[in-house]
Amino acid sequence: MMYSASQLAHRRLAGMIRKESLQILRDPSSIAIAFVLPVVMLILFGYGVSLDAKEVGIGFVIESPDSETSNVQAAFGQSEYFNSISFNSIQEAEQALRQQQISGIVWLKSDFSRRLHAGLGASIGAIINGVDANQARITEGYIAGAWQTWLTHYTERRGMPPAFPIKLDQRVWFNPAVHSRDFLVPGLIAVIMTLTGALLTALVMAREWERGTLEALLVTPIHIRELLLGKLIPYFVLGMGGMLLTVAMAVWQFDVPLRGSFLVLLAASALFMLVAVAMGLLISIIAKNQFIAGQIAIIVTFLPAFILSGFIFDINSAPWAIQWLTYIIPARYFVSILQTVFLAGDVWAVILPNAAMLALMACILLMLVRRKTSKRLE
Repeated sequence: MMYSASQLAHRRLAGMIRKESLQILRDPSSIAIAFVLPVVMLILFGYGVSLDAKEVGIGFVIESPDSETSNVQAAFGQSEYFNSISFNSIQEAEQALRQQQISGIVWLKSDFSRRLHAGLGASIGAIINGVDANQARITEGYIAGAWQTWLTHYTERRGMPPAFPIKLDQRVWFNPAVHSRDFLVPGLIAVIMTLTGALLTALVMAREWERGTLEALLVTPIHIRELLLGKLIPYFVLGMGGMLLTVAMAVWQFDVPLRGSFLVLLAASALFMLVAVAMGLLISIIAKNQFIAGQIAIIVTFLPAFILSGFIFDINSAPWAIQWLTYIIPARYFVSILQTVFLAGDVWAVILPNAAMLALMACILLMLVRRKTSKRLE
């Protein structure tokens, strides 16, 4: 039976895809990286990592207890953000702060009630543990908010004018409950896809070099294009399967809202996965060694995606040189799409420019892979 050139090309490509698929099925580590690792990372970050400060230990020192100071302490104690602990003296509270038994101190001095009733501008003293700068800022804001809330209620009870002529009417969009999980889990999908896509494909060509099977492939009629597609397609499908698993867990396990279109999310994920597998294959072609390729993949793809993508740390808060560096990190664009699609919806002014950058990066990386492969194999 005679086959046309296109039919032969399709048969060779199908053979390569089948070969790589069987290799994946015979390698438990590939399945673990694609499906087990995302589950483990989601559980660790979803349950174990939180930027929300709750049950913050606050030491209360009241030098002259009375009804007003008790009301202030009760206002702090009723908040879900504080765990109020009473101390007899400021020295005891400071010692507890040094021993990290509490994160802050609220100090009501002996003249607090007298100055309050006399309208002399009563104030509270606040001492905060600043070892963790982020926790310190959060605690400081919580204390200021609790104090302002109590002061507003106090003036309303007495029919007094408000302490400030302007009242803040605050609304939080997209994440009204201000849960850090809703912010972290979508970004984590980008980190997981970077790790699975780049790390798995980084070992593909290097494994062929190490085992000496690449020469056997080269003596067959297979073309370079078919060889590369045969390597990329199975790992692309495997990575997309891991992506679907992580999205399902994000929505149904961690209750992260998906306000945008799933098809938009799927298309953006496919673009990013194409970038990730292209990066991994380029690393694999250059390294020719599985151990070295794996190390390079973690350093070049995973760590920048974790630190410089906006997944946890705000890019705008970084020095300008680091901000410019993030423009070559593909995960930066995908994290922006993920957080927008999950929390805000299909905001095309955000989605389209970031998707265009991912498409551009995919084209550049695939061209580099093709060029580098032809140089090494021909």
